[in-house]
Amino acid sequence: MQLSVNDLSVARGGIAVLEGLTFAVSQGNALILRGPNGIGKTTLLRSIAGLQPPLSGTIEAPEDSLAYAAHSDGIKQVLTVRENLAFWADVFGTRDISAALAAFALEPLATRPAGALSAGQKRRLGLARLLVTGRKIWVLDEPTVSLDVDAVAMFAKAIRGHLAGGGIALIATHIDLGLDAEILDVAPFKACAPQIDDDAMEGFL
Repeated sequence: MQLSVNDLSVARGGIAVLEGLTFAVSQGNALILRGPNGIGKTTLLRSIAGLQPPLSGTIEAPEDSLAYAAHSDGIKQVLTVRENLAFWADVFGTRDISAALAAFALEPLATRPAGALSAGQKRRLGLARLLVTGRKIWVLDEPTVSLDVDAVAMFAKAIRGHLAGGGIALIATHIDLGLDAEILDVAPFKACAPQIDDDAMEGFL
């Protein structure tokens, strides 16, 4: 199993931001995406996750193999921590949420409404959802936002466990997670700015 991206170009607001990306990540491995803010990492990950079409190129992965976690925690405020995880476990056809609760130290918070959690606790709950999806490929956009040092360590441990089980992780982050992972700087793939026809602009001057 692997995630393959071939000659991919993606756009934000109809304007190309990255072009010509080619890479592959095989099972048991992680790839870290780096690049300055605004370069297009989120747009790239959204395209890979199937949330928006690329301009060109191909994305290949086994069917129903991707789980995506972005800036939003994706939790229901009125449900408890346990109920949130049980909801997502039901969506993905799994049942046991105990490993997810333990991995992010959520057992003491299991009966607390998600709306009463701190930002860091909500983030831990959002990331714990990954463990109940059963999906082999995790596509993660700045997953450590709002996490303290201990929670970052929990997350890194969860990633290592996922990889050890034959999973794949594609992560956009500026944080060193201590993973044995390749790093891809997307800056060299920044799309060229569209050329403006000076003659066509004369009518607006």
